[in-house]
Amino acid sequence: MIVNDPATLAEVTTVFRRYEAAFIANDMAGMDALFWQDERVVRYGIAEQQHGAAEVAAFRRTQPSDDLERDLARTVITTFGTDFATASTLFYRASAPGLVGRQMQTWVRMEDGWRVVAAHVSIIAEP
Repeated sequence: MIVNDPATLAEVTTVFRRYEAAFIANDMAGMDALFWQDERVVRYGIAEQQHGAAEVAAFRRTQPSDDLERDLARTVITTFGTDFATASTLFYRASAPGLVGRQMQTWVRMEDGWRVVAAHVSIIAEP
């Protein structure tokens, strides 16, 4: 198995950035399109959890649309073969000094493109 095949890494980096842009813009359709539309998708959030694409989409629609800007740091995207990848990043918000967010996504290449099949977001006091 090839780890970080350059072409695959470039593809996943592109979709990761597309997801981040959709998140910052509060583009629900854009975020939904990048998640696997299946009952087996899982997202664990800061104070909630969703099982299935319908729960993920419904949760997003309850969230405030302001203060979405964030700065990413220590982003690590790793591909395994040509169809599986992880994306891990830290994020900081000016409105939340002293806190650091952590986001992990598992990406799989489906027939219709790369999709997030599992995600986890948490926030802790900055170490």
